Amino acid sequence: MSVVGPVLDAVAFLTRVPVPSRRRFDLARAAWAFPLVGGLLGLLLGAVGVLTSEPLGWLVAAVVVVALEVVLTGALHLDGLADCADGTGGADRRARLRIMKDHSVGVYGVAAVVLDLLLKVALVGALLDRADPALAVVIMTVAWTLSRAAMLPLAAWLPYARDEGTGRSLVEGLTAGRLWSGGLMVAVCVGAATWAGSQLTGTTPWLVPLVLLPTVAVTTVLVGGWARRTLGGVTGDVLGAAAEVTLLAALLAAVTLLGPGVPQS
Repeated sequence: MSVVGPVLDAVAFLTRVPVPSRRRFDLARAAWAFPLVGGLLGLLLGAVGVLTSEPLGWLVAAVVVVALEVVLTGALHLDGLADCADGTGGADRRARLRIMKDHSVGVYGVAAVVLDLLLKVALVGALLDRADPALAVVIMTVAWTLSRAAMLPLAAWLPYARDEGTGRSLVEGLTAGRLWSGGLMVAVCVGAATWAGSQLTGTTPWLVPLVLLPTVAVTTVLVGGWARRTLGGVTGDVLGAAAEVTLLAALLAAVTLLGPGVPQS
C-alpha cells in the first residue's frame, strides 16, 4: 500500500501547506502519519528559531517561530483549544457541546489562546536561549512529534461525543493496527532526531525522549479524563486542544530539564 496518499492527507489535515488535491480523504488511514507531519513541522520551526536567534535575539526568534507555526497550521489546534475553553462554561454535556460548536469565541477561549501563545513564546525563547542549537532543534522536533501523536490514543480509546463532525471518521476508523503504526512512526521520528542530535553535538541527548515521552503521556491521559468526564468522549476540538496542551507540557519539561541559564550539549 502506498504511503504517499496517507501522508498527503495528514499534511492537508494538520497544516495549510498546499498538497495535490485528492478526491478521497481518509483521515483514519492517514493517522499514522500525524507524528511524521508533527516532526517535520518541529524540525522546520527549530531550524528557523536557531537561524534567527543569532541576528534577532532569542525573544524575537521565538515570536517568529510561533507566528510561523500559526501560519503553517492555520491555527487549527488553537481553534480547538479556544472551543474547549469556552465549553467549560456549559452547565452540562449538551450545553458544553453546543457552545463548542458555536463559531463565535468567548472570553474563556480568548484567554486560553492568549495564554497559550504567551507561554509558547516564553518556552521556545528559553529553549533557544539555554540550549545548544542542535539540541534545541532536537527538542522541538521531538516535542512537535509527540504533540501530534497525542491525538491518536484519544481517538482510539474514547468514543466520539457528537453525532457528526470532522473527527468522527478518525475516531471510528482508527483501528489497533493504525494506532500501532502511529506508535512506530513516533519511535522512528524520535529515534532519528536523537541520533541526528548525537551526530551534531557529540553526545546522545537521551534525556530528551526519556523526559518528554512520559510528560506527554501523562498530559494526554489528563486531557482524555477531562473529555470523558465533561463531554462523554472526544471531538475534533478536543483532539486539537490535546495537541496544543501536550506541546506546551513537552516544552515546559524540556526547559525545566535544561535548567536556568545553563547551556546544554
